[in-house]
Amino acid sequence: MQLYAGYQSIVTLIIGVVALGCEIFAFVDALRHPENAYAAAGKRTKNFWLLITGVALLFGSISVFNPIGLLGLIAFVGAAVYLADVRPALRQVRGLGGRSTNGW
Repeated sequence: MQLYAGYQSIVTLIIGVVALGCEIFAFVDALRHPENAYAAAGKRTKNFWLLITGVALLFGSISVFNPIGLLGLIAFVGAAVYLADVRPALRQVRGLGGRSTNGW
């Protein structure tokens, strides 16, 4: 059983580090976009998303060894909402990384 517990700890740590990476990426990406891009995309303000992703980063750094706990889940959900909803809208408004129109 000790071997199983060791593997479980390693897997939990890997999940925590990956989640923390997502939270860092979301916060840095929220910093990169200008304020007017958020309004043009029809999303909340830049300060709102910096607050959400910043709190997610704080909670994620606290719960890196327990990513399945309440703080870890809150942190990941905050970053995931930004990455899945806000980031694509911002990139589309700014003309970054969209699909090409010629089919390639």
